[in-house]
Amino acid sequence: MDVPFWTWAAVLGFIVVMLAVDLFAHRHAHVIGVREAAAWSGVWVAFGVAFGALVWWIWGAEFGQQYFAGYLIEKSLAVDNVFVWAIIFSYFAVPRAFQHRVLFLGVLGALVFRGIFIAAGALLIQNSSWILHVFAAFLLCTGWKMIRQREEHLDPESSAVLRAFRRWVPMTDAYHGQKLLVRRNGVLLATPLLAVLVLIEVTDVVFAVDSIPAIFAVTDEVFLVFTANAFAILGLRAMYFLLADMIHRFVYLKTGLALVLIWVGIKMLLKIDVVYIPTPISLAVVATIITVSVLASLRATRGQGRRTPPSPANPPFHVATEAENATLEPVRGRRRSSRPQEDRAHGSLSDTEHAHHEGDLR
Repeated sequence: MDVPFWTWAAVLGFIVVMLAVDLFAHRHAHVIGVREAAAWSGVWVAFGVAFGALVWWIWGAEFGQQYFAGYLIEKSLAVDNVFVWAIIFSYFAVPRAFQHRVLFLGVLGALVFRGIFIAAGALLIQNSSWILHVFAAFLLCTGWKMIRQREEHLDPESSAVLRAFRRWVPMTDAYHGQKLLVRRNGVLLATPLLAVLVLIEVTDVVFAVDSIPAIFAVTDEVFLVFTANAFAILGLRAMYFLLADMIHRFVYLKTGLALVLIWVGIKMLLKIDVVYIPTPISLAVVATIITVSVLASLRATRGQGRRTPPSPANPPFHVATEAENATLEPVRGRRRSSRPQEDRAHGSLSDTEHAHHEGDLR
């Protein structure tokens, strides 16, 4: 598959433009409803499918099918990300109006990390073909582990990442709007929103360890691996707001995702040592597993409506009051002295000089 540099540049430029449009559309903190989330989900899926059709038209049916197989695998595995995000947001009692900003930054980080993982994976496969056996074994083990632990969920309270963050990073116990950092009494502090962002980034790295080998099982074209990942990830924010209140209904989805990992692990092993399974068959198997698991889940939970994931009885953080916000200082600025008598002893700026000084700092 011959992909010229300008094509890479065009795809990356399109991603940047769409991220900018998304950020502009959500520049003000507000609660994203189901209708808005459904509209944005439709937009991102339409872009993903349209790009696949473009690949099919330019490079042929085989590469088009490989893209769609990879896109479907990544999109399906991303649903597990959504459920973990819902648990994290519920535990931290993050106001819904602030969640989009965290997810936007999380997606930016995910694109960077996955790009690094894809480049590293392609380099390993190119220089050490035996690594495919490792990838296949890892996918089989991960799939089996997911089946055995299908009833278990992330517990943020016991997260080593959260404990380390709290230990090493000074942090407030209140949300100050969508700010990640605040300054109080001259001290720079992280808000709980930054802790949430760090935890989301770490969980995405963990998920990438599963999903990147999985997509390499259906295509070894780096361009297809990256674009399938990118278009699947770009729609994650909208997917979260669409599905977060329905996670209790997808009771069999984790089992379906585990079977997908096991299938692609088997496909990779067969490709290495026995026979190549055509891409249309792989695509059909993945689509069937996901469709059956979703339909079976919805059937088993029919009659249940949407409901917000449960939060702890005593959330560890709260939204700052006006009085608490009033104590904040500019994050970028001169540290205010807590000892006014020392300021007077050493001389102080006049009001005009102070205004010019503050203007310079800004």
